[in-house]
Amino acid sequence: MSKNVSDRIRWEQLLRYQLIEIMALWEGRLITNHLTGAFCIGRQQASKDINAYRVLYPSNLAYDKKIKGYVPTSKFQVHFTKGTANEYLHLLNNNEALSSILEKSAMPPSNTEVLSVPSRTISPSILRPIIKACREKLRLDITYYSMTSPDGEGRIISPHSLVFSGIRWHVRAYCEKHRDYRDFVINRIRSVDDVMGRAIEDDRHDTLWSLYVDIEIAPNPNFNAAQQSLIARDYQMCDGVMKLSGRAALVQYSLDNLRVFVGEVTSQTNEHLVLKNRDKLLRYIL
Repeated sequence: MSKNVSDRIRWEQLLRYQLIEIMALWEGRLITNHLTGAFCIGRQQASKDINAYRVLYPSNLAYDKKIKGYVPTSKFQVHFTKGTANEYLHLLNNNEALSSILEKSAMPPSNTEVLSVPSRTISPSILRPIIKACREKLRLDITYYSMTSPDGEGRIISPHSLVFSGIRWHVRAYCEKHRDYRDFVINRIRSVDDVMGRAIEDDRHDTLWSLYVDIEIAPNPNFNAAQQSLIARDYQMCDGVMKLSGRAALVQYSLDNLRVFVGEVTSQTNEHLVLKNRDKLLRYIL
C-alpha cells in the first residue's frame, strides 16, 4: 500500500480493508456478514466498504452469485496486510496478535518491544480446504511430513479444530491410519490432494478434546522458602499452587509454554516450576 493511499483512508476504514483482504485470501470468500459482524456496522455500510475497496483495486475481487459474495481473482494481491497465514489464524483465534495485522498502518511509535515467534510458511491452498473441512466436517487426503516420515506420506484425516500451541499452528483431526485423533502441524502438510466427502468419524468421539482437566503447578521444592514465595508471586499462585483448566488434548502445550518440569522431582531438578498433580496427568503428557 502506498503512503499516498494510506493518507487518504480513515483509520476505521483501513481496518475494514484489512479484514476484506484477510477473509478473501484465506477463506477464499468475502461476504458482507464478515464486516457487519466484526465492526457492528449495517449491511449497507459493509457493501459500501467492499465497493470502495474494489474501486481502489478492481482486479482483486470478483462477484460470485453462488455464495452471494466475492472471491479472490487469480490476480489478487494484498495491499493492506502482509498476506501471511498468521494474520488469519490469530484473527480466528481472537487474540492480541491482531497487532501483527496492523503493522503497515500509520500508528504512532510506542516505547515497547515484543519478541515475535518466527512465522511458519502456510499456503492458502493448504489452509483453505482445512478450514472448509473443519466447518463442513469433510475428509481430506493430504501429504504429510513428520519426523517418522521425513520424505512425506499420504494421510486421510477428518479435521475439526485449529490449535495454536504458542509456537505454531496445528489442526486437530481424526487420522484414519492410526484410527485416533491427532494434531497435525499445518506447515508440515505439503499438499491437500483430494476432498473425499463427509467425515466418517464424529468429532464428538474425540474424548481428549471434550475432556477438561485441572493442571496444578507449583514452585520447585528444592528452592528455599523465599525463592518459592517469589515464584508463587510471579505466577499469582494461591497457597503455593497455580491451577489451570484446559482440554486434556492440549495439556502438553500448556506445560511446554510455561516450561514446567514434568518428570520425577529429584535433588538435581532446577526448573522453577514443577507439575504438582503429575500422577493424574501422566496419560495426557506426550
